[in-house]
Amino acid sequence: MIAEQNTLFIQHFWKDSNRTLEYYLKHMNGYEAAKKVLGGMTPDQVIDEVKKANIRGRGGAGFPMGMKWSFIPKNSEKPKYLVCNADESEPGTCKDRQIIRYTPHLLIEGLLIGSYAIGCRHAYVYIRGEYVREAQLLVAAIDEARAAGYLGKNIFGSGFDLEITVHRGAGAYICGEETGLLNSLEGKRGEPRVKPPFPAISGAFSCPTAVNNVESIANVPHVIRMGGDAFAGLGKIDKSGGTRLISLSGHVQKPGVYEMQAGSMTLRQIIDQFGGGLLNGRRLKAVIPGGSSSPVLTAEEIDVVYDVEPLMKIGTMMGSAAIMVINEDTDMVKLLLRITKFYAHESCGQCTPCREGCHWMESILHKILHGEAKPADIDLLVDVAGNIGGKTLCALGDAAAMPVQSFLKKFRPEFEAYVKGQKRHA
Repeated sequence: MIAEQNTLFIQHFWKDSNRTLEYYLKHMNGYEAAKKVLGGMTPDQVIDEVKKANIRGRGGAGFPMGMKWSFIPKNSEKPKYLVCNADESEPGTCKDRQIIRYTPHLLIEGLLIGSYAIGCRHAYVYIRGEYVREAQLLVAAIDEARAAGYLGKNIFGSGFDLEITVHRGAGAYICGEETGLLNSLEGKRGEPRVKPPFPAISGAFSCPTAVNNVESIANVPHVIRMGGDAFAGLGKIDKSGGTRLISLSGHVQKPGVYEMQAGSMTLRQIIDQFGGGLLNGRRLKAVIPGGSSSPVLTAEEIDVVYDVEPLMKIGTMMGSAAIMVINEDTDMVKLLLRITKFYAHESCGQCTPCREGCHWMESILHKILHGEAKPADIDLLVDVAGNIGGKTLCALGDAAAMPVQSFLKKFRPEFEAYVKGQKRHA
């Protein structure tokens, strides 16, 4: 049995009819939170409630959302922008698309409340190019909301105006990084910016900007309806409030998107109770806990509470909450080569360590897999990864280095077997 969970999203998924404004108003108290905010709350009061709620960024960094909003200067003469990061390009991650597909008005209402809180009059949703259907559905929902008076001029007679623009990307992983996203939004090459200045001071169009993930923003109406303290109380450990959507994939009986109260389950419980255990009775070999960039865990390490701090303590991260389950038959050399090839392909090329190092690691792994490597090449691989991590403008370098470092630390004998000729590529 799955432990009883208080959920906010999942019960509204999986039915196309649930995406309508009519459903949102009838079954999800649609736009009541926005009416409450625009009817009497000050922007500072909204930000305070979001701070109380302990919403950790759901896109990967885990930064407190309320704190990020508080960084936006109140006295700036420039326009302010709220940008929703719907790029969702981390391999293994597929939960934001479900929010957009089935509960788009929840995201729109969150954007409306967030825009009011930071003083934004024009919000943007940057959505990955591959999400053609989701982009169309979101545009339709925005049109629906505008026709009903929930967007546009003088919303609810409050004097507050807001427009939302959906901007489609072109399938670049690097545009999931917030400053690369902002460059792309402005029509420039999608590559990260030098920081400082940070987006809160100089973001979109050189104006103060808050960039938040889809799930993060979609939680805001729940926070206002419940109150920040009650929302925080859904979380079972300090610093993490609310619920978390999980993308569960790999060798499990029931892959899919699931929801749990933050910090309420271990990785093993998630795999067994949500995923139904491993396919075909195979044994567990490893788990990648937060998208392909997160350091891998062995089967012996998964009795850990699935949340930001507990995972950090054992040397990995929650990231985008994308759990990839790996069984005993998996060749870890092949898997690491596939992961590394992805990051080499997606590097924007701006930083030398990432541009050169990612392809170098891919080349070494290719040699190992095909029996062309020497024993020293394994140490060289570790050395190259160490010269990428922490030495680039954005986290893509870290994302490429951490899998290499963790795979070699925990599964080195498999790499050595290829080098010694004890194992051959099939």
